[in-house]
Amino acid sequence: MILTFLVSFFFLSSTAQEIALLKYQGGGDWYSNPTSLPNLIAFANQQIGTQINSTPATVETASPALFEYPFIHMTGHGNVYFSDEDAKNLRNYLLSGGFLHADDNYGMEPYFTEAIKKVFPEKELIELPKSHPIFNQFFEFPNGLPKIHEHDGERPQAFGIFDNERLMVLFTYESDLGNGWEDQEVHNDPQEVRLKALRMGANILHYVFTEN
Repeated sequence: MILTFLVSFFFLSSTAQEIALLKYQGGGDWYSNPTSLPNLIAFANQQIGTQINSTPATVETASPALFEYPFIHMTGHGNVYFSDEDAKNLRNYLLSGGFLHADDNYGMEPYFTEAIKKVFPEKELIELPKSHPIFNQFFEFPNGLPKIHEHDGERPQAFGIFDNERLMVLFTYESDLGNGWEDQEVHNDPQEVRLKALRMGANILHYVFTEN
């Protein structure tokens, strides 16, 4: 696939890469955690050698511009809705080599799981084992997805949707990575907690740019 080739090329190129935040419909707060992606980008550029534009773009689900970004991130606490046009565009993007990371900021899970069924009615979200390469990229997470924020006492879980062997959708649940990526004063997380979140985020980016 053309986009798959471009993902690998961009990681090795001296040209700045870009990633984007998904602006979805439904009234959910797609804009939550405003400092998270810029902080993750800065960490990844410094620690693992990415060359990502420091300011993430914002892209709507049905926009043709979706195909300009190898990595799309979405988050929120509430409703997620994909129209027929949204679902078709997102499906084509993902099957062409794109990657979506959906990070539940607490409360998004039932809406996201319903919305993604519209995109891939024939596929299921499958829990990733601890042995999946995404947990063993630049940084080691032998126990899988780290717990960053406590909400309901549930264990953190990472779910995926695959195209053959390729992970194209990652859904992180009961972890709240984005809160850990935010400025320290936003949630007053200890530095070691923020570092776990940033390292896991860097692993996700590394996976997308080198293995996906």
